[in-house]
Amino acid sequence: MKPKQTLLIVGPKGTGGIDRYITEQRRYLEDRMDVRVYTRYTAPKGEGLELAARMLLSSLIAVVLFPFQRRPDIVHVHSSHTYSFYRAAFFTLFSKYVWRVPVVLHIHGSSFDDFLATDSRVVRRLQSLVFDAVDDVVVLSEYWRGLVSRLAGEEKVHVMANAVEPAEYDPTYPTDPVHLVFVSNLIERKGIREFLDAIEILESTPGLDFEVSIGGRGPHADRAEAVAAAHDNVSYLGFLSEEDKRNLISRGTVFVLPTYAEGLPIAMLEGMAGGNAIVTTPVGSIPEVITDDRGILVAPGDAEELARALARLVSNPEEAVRMGQTNRVAIEERYSWQSNADELVAMYAEAA
Repeated sequence: MKPKQTLLIVGPKGTGGIDRYITEQRRYLEDRMDVRVYTRYTAPKGEGLELAARMLLSSLIAVVLFPFQRRPDIVHVHSSHTYSFYRAAFFTLFSKYVWRVPVVLHIHGSSFDDFLATDSRVVRRLQSLVFDAVDDVVVLSEYWRGLVSRLAGEEKVHVMANAVEPAEYDPTYPTDPVHLVFVSNLIERKGIREFLDAIEILESTPGLDFEVSIGGRGPHADRAEAVAAAHDNVSYLGFLSEEDKRNLISRGTVFVLPTYAEGLPIAMLEGMAGGNAIVTTPVGSIPEVITDDRGILVAPGDAEELARALARLVSNPEEAVRMGQTNRVAIEERYSWQSNADELVAMYAEAA
């Protein structure tokens, strides 16, 4: 029997979407390939100089230990912008020019477009070196393809959306009352402040029947807890396990993510898998997924517009359910892990 190809997946641990993607990537490929994962570096904690020192130490350890890995047949490097890209550059260049194996670079991250537009000649040169070295680049949407193709060349760039497993969600489509769900890091970029402001607006609007569940931790947790304490129909749940998160999303009617910047958020796809209508913002790849029949797009940072969008769906639960049902079908047909794994295997075979 012909031995399986050896795939080495390289990426960070404890960084939300990328970490989850790597976990699922391994899960869905390990019956087809010999899969190993290199995640010795984690998202460091702390602030200021402490954070910088931890980031530097984590990266140095990862770089020093990487050459001692067994040489694979192909390397798949996950990267975001700035700090993440600089670290990924070493893994990419070492794999290509020392191990001499095919390398796939997978671009995530909410601000990679800004990173590509840098004025730094040194950073631009590093970008060119990395994109010249890789055999394939995976991006999340046509928006990112257009940007990355300028450096990597169109023939290298593959659009491969993030994915979820629809079987892990069991939509209930509740309308009595409409259930608004927010599950993410409670940081400003995710729009939690605007969401809490919008809840206060909805609470002061007569005739609206709804409940709210907020999951996650972060700097705005105290305010989320205070809003929940002030209103009987609002619950702040704190950190959620994966199972609890999936159960909550499956009990949702509307998944809310008023984010300031994204690639293609897995959290949003999870909301779609749970049969939720989506209220989010037109940033990154989101407008390519959330069309008028799947949700409502609002301007980032505009709590009043967000409140109007939520009030519309609370007042018209049948519309929210139709959107949720459409989203569930879209996940099954376009954004499932099975189809994603098939695309990855085909790309690896061509590269090798």
